Amino acid sequence: MPTVFRFDGLRVVIYPNDHRPAHVHVKSAVGEAVFILQCPDGPPILRESFGCNRAELTRMAGNVASVLTKLCEDWSAIHGAY
Repeated sequence: MPTVFRFDGLRVVIYPNDHRPAHVHVKSAVGEAVFILQCPDGPPILRESFGCNRAELTRMAGNVASVLTKLCEDWSAIHGAY
């Protein structure tokens, strides 16, 4: 599973065999959240989460939004169109 970005102990993953719409899995030590990217302009939207509290989800969403352009480019490189 390709980790495309790391921040604050979190890993952002795009699976090569995944489906549209463009999204990322953000993994922490205690849980995971999936954000639909809404490429190319965002904002990312939380689709689902497991084991994450509200503060952690807010932090994840902010970090995903801050690198949205890169994540959209990474998605496109792996999957083609958004």
